Amino acid sequence: MVYWGDQHVHTGWSADAGASGTRTTPEDAVRFAMGEELTLWTGQKARLDRALDWVVIADHSDGAGIIASIISGDPELMKDPVLKEWNEGMNSGKEAEVMIDMISRQSNGTLPAPVTDPAFLDNIWQQNTTIMEKYNDPGHFTAFIGYEWTSNYSGGNNLHRNVIYRDNKDMADMVTPMTTFTSENPEDLWKWMEAWEKKTGGSLLAIPHNGNLSNGLMFALTTFDGKPLTKEWAATRQKWEVLYEVTQGKGTSEAHPSLSPNDEFADFEIWDKGNLNLIPKKEGDIKTEYARDAYKNGLYYEKKLGVNPFKFGLVGGTDTHTGLTAINEDDYWGKYGTTLPSAERWNADELSFDGRVIKGWQLGSSGWTGVWAKENTRESIWDAMKRKETYATTGPRMEVRFFGGFDFIESDGNTRQPALAGYKKGVPMGGDLYKAPKGKKISFLVAALKDPYSGNLDRVQIIKGWLGKDGKTHEKIYTVAWGDADKRKMDANGKIPPVGNTVDKNTATYKNTIGDPDLVTVWEDPDFDPDVSAFYYARVIEIPTPRWTTYDAVKFNIKLTDDVPVWLQERCYTSPIWYNPKAK
Repeated sequence: MVYWGDQHVHTGWSADAGASGTRTTPEDAVRFAMGEELTLWTGQKARLDRALDWVVIADHSDGAGIIASIISGDPELMKDPVLKEWNEGMNSGKEAEVMIDMISRQSNGTLPAPVTDPAFLDNIWQQNTTIMEKYNDPGHFTAFIGYEWTSNYSGGNNLHRNVIYRDNKDMADMVTPMTTFTSENPEDLWKWMEAWEKKTGGSLLAIPHNGNLSNGLMFALTTFDGKPLTKEWAATRQKWEVLYEVTQGKGTSEAHPSLSPNDEFADFEIWDKGNLNLIPKKEGDIKTEYARDAYKNGLYYEKKLGVNPFKFGLVGGTDTHTGLTAINEDDYWGKYGTTLPSAERWNADELSFDGRVIKGWQLGSSGWTGVWAKENTRESIWDAMKRKETYATTGPRMEVRFFGGFDFIESDGNTRQPALAGYKKGVPMGGDLYKAPKGKKISFLVAALKDPYSGNLDRVQIIKGWLGKDGKTHEKIYTVAWGDADKRKMDANGKIPPVGNTVDKNTATYKNTIGDPDLVTVWEDPDFDPDVSAFYYARVIEIPTPRWTTYDAVKFNIKLTDDVPVWLQERCYTSPIWYNPKAK
């Protein structure tokens, strides 16, 4: 069964969230994810139209919980002039300025001493784990214990990781979470995770996000210290970082138009101005920021080192800083306390550093994660994450299956239960296939069912990357199924015409008169070479539907500037299936 959740939720206990005006607690956020109605600090009421199945409250470990004490004016904290200034700012409508100063200080290592107090963090952590235990209800709702380790190395280069625990409070409380006050090096986080597992006997995994804001560091082809990659380093990264958050509010990091010029859908919700502090990128930075090129580089290093360092599955996350996992375009609640529904939020300065600005409309509403697991428990969902049987969505809850093998036949797709043939004849998303039987080609069974509350499906694509015999990496996009197939025909170059567009920007409506409600097919790779290593993942794309900015324009009767997108094509990305020409 697919279980829907969000592995990236911040509440008012995260310093930057609290600084932006958010007053929700971890308990509020869990209750909201479970489907309960919340009354916000603004007096507004919010509730999901459909509850989630699981959630991770990933408040930043750096300074966790201290923001509430700063806002309330704790006398001891007010002795620090910076904290006193923050208190005054957050209580006088200057939350955005305080948040930017906080991010800058975290990036350059000048946070006030009370913020880095480990004793305070330990106390907050135990309060957090108590809340997660209270709401974890095996079989009905899973409340994971977790946190975000937030490295903004060298002035805002995003190297953030969400750390997720398989285990319960008794183990989680044995060690206080790691902060970047100790180190900003992800390799030190891996060491911390190793030590935690040895001490407790429990299990952890880490999920990086926003490589697009790392200025080339997220998937760099050297170690943190600039040394050549080694087999040990590659194995360590592969062990701890089995997933990557490919879509969220601050951009989608699947592919970039400059890296994949033949991919007509590579420009979805791109943030590429600079790093988290908007420091511009240097030439070449983009090449090591996006998942698809990391996959290709992983094949190269697997051949060179014997281990693939970038062998990760895909998940989505909201990265909400409101405590609200609310990402529907037609009822978008923003990502910060400063971006709750209003007539002004679309044109507000979301981030601003030295004249470099990100506007509110550039925030996306993404995303969530679908996990194929046996039951709704910490253990079962975490284990599915570990084996990478996951997929990311930008919002709609499409049900997507993706299997690879060597024996699929056309009739395997002519069933309402594709998983029966999928598991019997192949491996699911996140799996591995080894040396092909003689005379057989690799084939895939892919099935996608639309979200009943969203748009029809435009197409299903399989993205392939491989390491050629020339030692170079390559990619190709295959459209394997599409809606309105009786009207749209594939040309000699493998392209199909656009599905059309029914969006009416004046009413923020669309019609499901184009596309199909489900798409299922068995596809055999026509270019398969049994001696060449490769990866394959599925991308499912909806018909055009209104973007949240268009819904805002109609709701608040405002006129948007021409650079604001009116519509988008929501999508999901499955974890890959890897093919290795060597025998298992």
